[in-house]
Amino acid sequence: MLADGHFTFIGEARTDSKKRVVLRGNVSKHYMAYVNDAGQILLEPMVMLPARQARRSKDPALIAALKESVQQAREGKLVKMPSLAKFVDEPLDK
Repeated sequence: MLADGHFTFIGEARTDSKKRVVLRGNVSKHYMAYVNDAGQILLEPMVMLPARQARRSKDPALIAALKESVQQAREGKLVKMPSLAKFVDEPLDK
C-alpha cells in the first residue's frame, strides 16, 4: 500500500560490481522493497526491533487483548480518557 504518492528525487544511483545500490544520506538502514509491473522500485524505511520486543508482539494474550480492543472500538464501546496535555513539555499545537 502506497502511503503517499509524493516522491522527492534524491539523486542518481548506480550498481556496483556486485549489483548493489548505495543510498546517500541518513534515511534508514533497513527497507522493505517493492517493484511494480513497470519495473519501478519503492523502498520503504523500516525500524528493526530487538528480539524481546518482537516476542512480545507474538504473545497470544497481548494479541487477544488487542483484538478485543479493536472489536470494542468498532462497536463504539470507547472510554473517554483524561487529557495528558499537562505531561507535555511543549505545546501540542506547533
